[in-house]
Order: sequence, then structure tokens, then C-alpha cells
Amino acid sequence: MMSNIPTKLQYTKTHEWIKKEDEFLTIGITDHAQTMLGDLVYVELPEIETSLNGGQECAVVESVKAASDIYSPIAGEVIAVNEALSAEPELLNSDPYGAWIFKLKPSNTADLEKLLDAAGYKAAIGE
Repeated sequence: MMSNIPTKLQYTKTHEWIKKEDEFLTIGITDHAQTMLGDLVYVELPEIETSLNGGQECAVVESVKAASDIYSPIAGEVIAVNEALSAEPELLNSDPYGAWIFKLKPSNTADLEKLLDAAGYKAAIGE
């Protein structure tokens, strides 16, 4: 099955997508990740104003099958979380690229160069 992998986003090997906005990044989980997890039933959001290191666990998504950690793609500060997911975690299943999890103000935008493009992510998941 081919995953939906928008070319305008960046990705991590741990299945987060990253959309660069003006001064911040919007982060969610990929279509591939939500497909592998199945129906999501709970999302634990990060705390606003938390400083994160790149690769640090910062949120959890739980499905009927498994719980999976969400990692910060790069270092930065959490500036917003998607509160709608607390009541409707299934939004991550129905609209994985619309239902973001958190927004991050990056410490160093040069770190974005370490992230995968769509082709790199596609290769990482073996498609």
C-alpha cells in the first residue's frame, strides 16, 4: 500500500511530518504512521513552553493496538498544542496532514537540514 507523502513537508525516520511556517514548525504524524497504528483512541500532548531537544519524546499516541511515542524533530520550544485531539484523537486517522499535534519554535533552523524530504521518507519506510 502506498502512503500519502506530501512533497511540501519534511519528515523524520520516526514518522513525524514537519511543516515550516514563518517562525515556527507544525508537527504531526504521517499517514504511514497512523495506518500502522490503526484507530487512535488517545493523544497525550506536550506541555506548552516545554523546551525540547531534537529526538526527545514529547507526546504519545495510543491506538487499540499500541502506544507510540512522538519525538521532537529538532530542538525548540513548544508554543502550541492541538487541544482538539484530546476529545477527537481519531482526527489523526481521518486527516493525518491536517490534524497537527504541536507547534515548535526551533532553536536553530539549520537543524531542518537534517530532516528527510518526501523521497527520503519514502525510502526510509521502504516504498
